[in-house]
Amino acid sequence: MKDKKNLSRREFLKLAGISAVTATTAGTLYGCKPGSNGEGASAGQPVPAGGMTYRTSATGDRVSILGYGCMRWPMKGNEPDQETVNRLVDYAIEHGVNYFDTAPVYVQGLSEKVTGIALKRHPREKYFIATKLSNFGHASRENSLKMYHQSFSELQVDYIDYYLLHGLGGGGLDAFRTRFVDNGMMDFLLEERKAGRVRNLGFSFHGNADQFEEFLALHDTYHWDFVQVQLNYVDWDHAGQGATNASILYDSLVKYKIPAVVMEPLLGGRLSKLPTYVVNHLKQRRPDDSAASWAFRFAGSLEGVLTVLSGMTYMEHLQDNVRTYSPLVPLTADERTFLEGTAEIIRSYPTIPCNDCDYCMPCPYGIDIPGILLHYNKCVNEGNIPQEGGDENYRRARRAFLVGYNRSVETLRQADHCIGCNECVPLCPQRIRIPQELQRIDKFVEKLRREGPI
Repeated sequence: MKDKKNLSRREFLKLAGISAVTATTAGTLYGCKPGSNGEGASAGQPVPAGGMTYRTSATGDRVSILGYGCMRWPMKGNEPDQETVNRLVDYAIEHGVNYFDTAPVYVQGLSEKVTGIALKRHPREKYFIATKLSNFGHASRENSLKMYHQSFSELQVDYIDYYLLHGLGGGGLDAFRTRFVDNGMMDFLLEERKAGRVRNLGFSFHGNADQFEEFLALHDTYHWDFVQVQLNYVDWDHAGQGATNASILYDSLVKYKIPAVVMEPLLGGRLSKLPTYVVNHLKQRRPDDSAASWAFRFAGSLEGVLTVLSGMTYMEHLQDNVRTYSPLVPLTADERTFLEGTAEIIRSYPTIPCNDCDYCMPCPYGIDIPGILLHYNKCVNEGNIPQEGGDENYRRARRAFLVGYNRSVETLRQADHCIGCNECVPLCPQRIRIPQELQRIDKFVEKLRREGPI
């Protein structure tokens, strides 16, 4: 690639449509620590080497069924922990993982850089890199080209294996034309694919079924090499709050014979951090397997799935997923039926479908949106949503909710500061009505606080 003038970090984040000031994520406060609620439960078992399952792409790539999602790299203070990232990448490659998915906007705009540093220490033929054109809100040709070339610089590569148009769906075809067609970027990317600097071209999707069909209908024009969709055993037939059932997305990709890259197989970690009752339900069938392994086996068992992404923050997460896919034991028909019933049980717990993606952040009023929603979900799963009554269980749940809320979310960033500006709503891939949820939680918190000291 020809050398392009490097953007400053502040300019780059502005180009990407995010602020250089990013809120502290709630990941370490809610269920991202190793071993929580059934994840990593098979930690005593050895981690196989050399047993990874692979799928072959249309272009002949031998891709590991486990892909590394680079949106949740471990942090040291406000910066990614490069040393730990290096160790995770080394371990992943040693155990057969060869697909790494990042984006310009991940990890406060630093994911591509730290991923590139970690991967550069390995032979280029050992891994496939996926990244994205995240030109939300800044779709001029100049800005889009800067972002494209910046990805090459940050990743320290001269070609990108899998390049995605980031987050199609919101705004439908009109937004697609604005971001990629009217500015000439689609024509540019098609030429880049011909030249080999982009080896595979696709898109990630968050939208409804009609929009998905509209984008797939462009296959004759653009020849999508792959498409990235949210897919898991709960969303398969029970996607909530305006999201599209994963079964519909999958069936459409099968119809067009387009390989699927799976994102959110764990629903932002929620399918590994389940209520104890659900974990016990799963363990009745496979006592030695983690809750997460069921979700990964579900996604990996589908034909046409090229790779299943996981944002593995901790070594224990990585090891557990390597076990699951070394090799993959496909679900039986009976196990699929069992998971359908499990999905019904999970849906009976009234959690908010937040995946901790941070797309809603930063809030212009400083609210820690993911921290609030994830604390609420944690309390739902642990039975710490106080119900009416004055017995000991009520007092215990009330104390657990309020103490956890104050520890998880700083006072000035709690839900009572939401003014309902709605700027977060169109950014949420899960279509959560965020202001309404924050106001509901705030009323609940105030009710508990009025009852007196904790």
